[in-house]
Amino acid sequence: MDFSPDDTQRAVADLAQTVIRSADADHARSTAALHSVAGYDEALWKAMAQAGLLSLAVPEALGGEGFGTLAVAAVLAEVGRQTIPVPAFATLSLGVLPLATFGTSAQQSVLAEVADGAVLTAALADVPAEFVGATLVLTGRAPAVPYAAQARLILVPTEQGVALVDPTGPGVTFERCSNSTGTPEYTVVLTGAEVDRAYVLAASVDDLSRFAIAGAAALAGGVLAGALALTAEHLRTRHQFGKPLATFQAVAQQIADVYVVARTVQLASTSVNWRLAEGLDADDDLDIAGYWLAAEMPTALQVCHHLHGGLGVDITYPLHRYYSQGKDLARLVGGSASRLERIGVRCSSN
Repeated sequence: MDFSPDDTQRAVADLAQTVIRSADADHARSTAALHSVAGYDEALWKAMAQAGLLSLAVPEALGGEGFGTLAVAAVLAEVGRQTIPVPAFATLSLGVLPLATFGTSAQQSVLAEVADGAVLTAALADVPAEFVGATLVLTGRAPAVPYAAQARLILVPTEQGVALVDPTGPGVTFERCSNSTGTPEYTVVLTGAEVDRAYVLAASVDDLSRFAIAGAAALAGGVLAGALALTAEHLRTRHQFGKPLATFQAVAQQIADVYVVARTVQLASTSVNWRLAEGLDADDDLDIAGYWLAAEMPTALQVCHHLHGGLGVDITYPLHRYYSQGKDLARLVGGSASRLERIGVRCSSN
């Protein structure tokens, strides 16, 4: 296998860097975005839409480029590296990729709106539902759905398929949840919400989870790369006993450990997204990526905090955003014990 990016992938990565880095992320901007009506950086989101970054995986028939997971991963990695609050993961990994992969022409029609900045999202837990004639009726709770109240459409998995739920429709309400980053997240409460059979994807919660973990790995790779660069610069410029902190052996060993984790997560992200793009079985790689996100990434970010000293825990300092994002990603994949158990089950069954 060859993981080397082709010309298209390099062009996507360069464009993502140009657009997203031009936002000049800082604490004040991120805080203002989180407290805005939308709950995210609308100016950057609009710029990403205008640059075509949101429609990379949208089918060409709907005005997109028809690219797959590798293009989305390049965008998410840059979003993670800058840690600006935008609904890129929710829209691209939880919405666009599942719809582009499993949707019929009618079900995919909403993807045309993504190019103009429409937000999509999905739940990652089955909700009880049953068909009444040609209508799927959903009654239950879907926890931890990012940007649910801001979304144009919510993908909700059930044992009958994945329902495309209108968040403004009858029987759909929201309860705001707390998370580490402060980005909008909700429990979606469904009380008899109805979805026509024509708008039920032939997919499952496992299908959604594959795209979710692949996207989370790409985002995490960017988060770790950004935190590593920030910490390395601090160690290079901060002096103790007349020497840069980076020259102390113990410090060099610790930042080297962070580098190993960052590169491993980036490799895991590339592997899972490449396999998904090629239509290959990616479940083994997804489990490995999920474990590194849950077990190793939080520890690496804690080391970055430690190497910054008291500065690292200042919420107005950028490292706070990286650490918060890392905690939310670890929670998204289910925590280290859950991921390790999945790997154990897979090993014992082979």
